[in-house]
Amino acid sequence: MLGGGGLVAANVYASASEGAWGGGGGTDATGQVRSAGMATIDCPDVGSRLTTVPDGAREAVDGELARLDQQIAAAYQQLQASAESVRQDPTAADEPIMNPLKEKRSATIERIAVAIDQVGDRPEGLESLAACTLRPAQDGAGGDTGNAGQGGAAPSEGAQQGTGQGQNGAGQGGNGPVASDYADITSVQPNVPNPPQQDDASRGTFTSECGVNAGGLFNSDNVIVAPGVSNGAHHFHDYIGNQSNNAFASDEDLADAETSCVDQGDKSTYYWPVLRLQNGKQERDAGAPGGGTEGNAGQIVTAKQVTLTFVGSPRGKVTEMPRLLRIITGDAKAFVNGPANANASWSCTGFEDRQLKDKYPLCPSGSDVVRTFHFQSCWDGRNIDSANHRTHVAFAGPDGSCPEGFRAIPQLVQRIVYGVAAPSLNDGGRTVPFFAVDSFPEQLHKPVTDHGDFINVFDEGLMREMVDCINSGRTCGARGGDDSGATTAPSPSDDTGATDAPGTGTGGATADPATSAPADPAPASSDSTQEPRTYTTTSPANTTKHDKPARQDSQSSKQDGRTTQDSEGKQTAPAKADKAASTAPSDSGAGEVGQATQTPAGGQAAQAQPPADQTEPQAVQGGLAETGAHLWPAAIGTLLALSGLVMLLRAKRLRY
Repeated sequence: MLGGGGLVAANVYASASEGAWGGGGGTDATGQVRSAGMATIDCPDVGSRLTTVPDGAREAVDGELARLDQQIAAAYQQLQASAESVRQDPTAADEPIMNPLKEKRSATIERIAVAIDQVGDRPEGLESLAACTLRPAQDGAGGDTGNAGQGGAAPSEGAQQGTGQGQNGAGQGGNGPVASDYADITSVQPNVPNPPQQDDASRGTFTSECGVNAGGLFNSDNVIVAPGVSNGAHHFHDYIGNQSNNAFASDEDLADAETSCVDQGDKSTYYWPVLRLQNGKQERDAGAPGGGTEGNAGQIVTAKQVTLTFVGSPRGKVTEMPRLLRIITGDAKAFVNGPANANASWSCTGFEDRQLKDKYPLCPSGSDVVRTFHFQSCWDGRNIDSANHRTHVAFAGPDGSCPEGFRAIPQLVQRIVYGVAAPSLNDGGRTVPFFAVDSFPEQLHKPVTDHGDFINVFDEGLMREMVDCINSGRTCGARGGDDSGATTAPSPSDDTGATDAPGTGTGGATADPATSAPADPAPASSDSTQEPRTYTTTSPANTTKHDKPARQDSQSSKQDGRTTQDSEGKQTAPAKADKAASTAPSDSGAGEVGQATQTPAGGQAAQAQPPADQTEPQAVQGGLAETGAHLWPAAIGTLLALSGLVMLLRAKRLRY
């Protein structure tokens, strides 16, 4: 019933075959990730063990699993409050923290077993998962002395009292990151696998353009793992694509939602933990659950570029994804769970054939941080989800083949680029701040916990076109303005169209797609009959005028060809804001690092509302009524002058 061993075996390729563990990290004999940091709480992950849950018990079980996460978060906060006494005597945490946590978990796990037992077979052995262990800090709270990445030394305690840093370099939220969480990308050897292509391989690619979330759509929910539970993630997510994604969104809500994607046929939801700078900035969630109250603090960084590329299989053709398929890649609890399901990939532009799994990259000057997710590409052919959200999909093997009983589907490759500088490790981030992803509080912002989530809400017709494009070996992109899907592939000579999956170099440095985009795209014609152009993976600055204008939110920079972004992500020709847009987030969330970001006014952690449709060319200033308002005074003046002239002529006639 538990199936834990089978789960690990089915998903181990996520961490084992996609690159080396970087710079002094790796795992110990127990399978835990070795990385310095603060003391934390290590609890068995009950959810990953539940491979079979009857549909009638699913809602109750999801709610109780979310309760387990709440209990761990609360216990971790208690641990932080008594950190000094626990550091001196680890047993000091037993009575006030660890024993009560075990009791609460035992009661919750029993409710899970009862809920399943009422509609199916009671799971055996769950009670053994109640006890948690206190995991002491490794190599001191401030980090170890190896693989610091800059100068090879960890910062001293005194140096780590800089702006935005907590005691011992524990980050603005007090629970990470630390100096040993970073590694110099230039010291990593090329490690990206490249399975051989079979004769029947599906070599095409399909790209969807959905912006970078410049409008600031965030929440700390997770509709896949904790539906119906507010703050179920305990950390903030970036959202692009579907604009109705929160814990309470039903399948119908997702299907009826607006989308930030250029092609309105893609209403899929794409989300991942936000990246923050530990620079002392108080974001809108500074005092909110999922944010500052749970150790997720600092300035939220908006990506410079996000590419969503669907690629094929080296072994054969791919089949369509089922509508509403849910996929989670990576493990948000990998720091305490171990790396069996971890799937983090960190690199730098120009070095993407080198991927780090348990370290954040230190990029050389002129190179940007790149975060890549390669999603599972094999589906069981039956289920759109599973009890542990993993067993219905799987990773392909090293040769690209799917496990027995699974079929190949288009593989989503998310590539996210950030313009953040390498932190100054020698002074604890005082000069240049640390950066890190949001995480569950007890996971200490470790890079190995990075993860991505996807729900397929493609129109069925567009999904068919995607599969045809990939299977026929073409390079296709999103077409805005209607729901007809992919456009004609660019010619082979078009060097802006990438035919390989992002970040899958074969030994040389991978070119930065941001540098391939035209610096100043020509504005689109105002002719409404103009044919839409093809969008490619490497041209984030491309703009277009659609034959049927597509709804674009503020994150998309493609508003009728008039608003563009330069290579730093700044808007160079902002469109005139409409009434709905005036209520959108307004406070820049990453202005200090070259991003154009917005956060809601009033400091609330509420979900941002997408701007209204923009259906007129943004270069047009004013409408007919506004033009008339300027013409009336001139017309009246002309009439008065003519009247005066007539009266003067009549007076002359009367005189003679």
